[in-house]
Amino acid sequence: MKKAAIYQQKRAGAPGWFNKWVQSPRWLLGFAIVATLCLAVYAAGTVYGQSTAASTLGMAYGIAAAIVGVAVVAYGGRRRAQRIRSLGRTWYYLEVHVYGGVLFLLLVFMHTAFRVPQGLLTWLLWVTSLWMTVSGLFGLVLQKWIPTLLASGLSVEVHVDRIPDLIVELRNRADALVETAAEPVRALYRREVAPVMEGPQPRWIYYIDATGGFRSKARRFEHIRRLLPGADQAALDELLELYRTKLEMDAHFTLQRTLRAWLYLHVPAAILMFGLLVLHVFFVLYY
Repeated sequence: MKKAAIYQQKRAGAPGWFNKWVQSPRWLLGFAIVATLCLAVYAAGTVYGQSTAASTLGMAYGIAAAIVGVAVVAYGGRRRAQRIRSLGRTWYYLEVHVYGGVLFLLLVFMHTAFRVPQGLLTWLLWVTSLWMTVSGLFGLVLQKWIPTLLASGLSVEVHVDRIPDLIVELRNRADALVETAAEPVRALYRREVAPVMEGPQPRWIYYIDATGGFRSKARRFEHIRRLLPGADQAALDELLELYRTKLEMDAHFTLQRTLRAWLYLHVPAAILMFGLLVLHVFFVLYY
């Protein structure tokens, strides 16, 4: 198998949990301060009857939410214009996208007095805003968790689009290997390895153990290995390596596809939310 497709990679020591989840403490601190001020203003406004959407503060919350919402969706445009350096670093847009998304939802809740609105348009905007923010936070967790999971105990790194073709290559190598192997090796291959080599097999276990329980499965190989002469032991060891590589490919297939699937939960909701936001602002200004 070509080294360009599958290769070994040395892993650096894992950072602390705070640095892993928070790239910039200053952004987190700034968000905490702004959110606290917003809640303080809302609490003071309720004392003076300024908690409804039609009140002065209620309208201010809505305007602030609209401005933050535009800033949040700007990240998508910045990603598509990465070559234009004058627009600023994409990283800043990402931070605004993450923290601004949560702040946007908070302002929406403040605008509706933390109640579910009754009108159809405002209800749809409220629901899509909630869905967009929750799915975004879920995606943030996936983007932090899955790469760490893939780096824990895996020696193979491969792009998900190449996995089906690479599995065919693995299966052909395994078939050729067992043709001249001893009968115990061929029997083990038919029983344990051949079904796994049929194609990509996503499994739930990879969300917990990226190796797919390889250690426990390797014991079956070790039991047979003790009964074989030296030449057949080498063939068995090579078969075990192919088997391990296939399981790790399935881990990448399962987890990388999850990262892709998450986009279908988040991006359409963000586009719909922005469209509803534009309509909401239009009708408020028109009427």
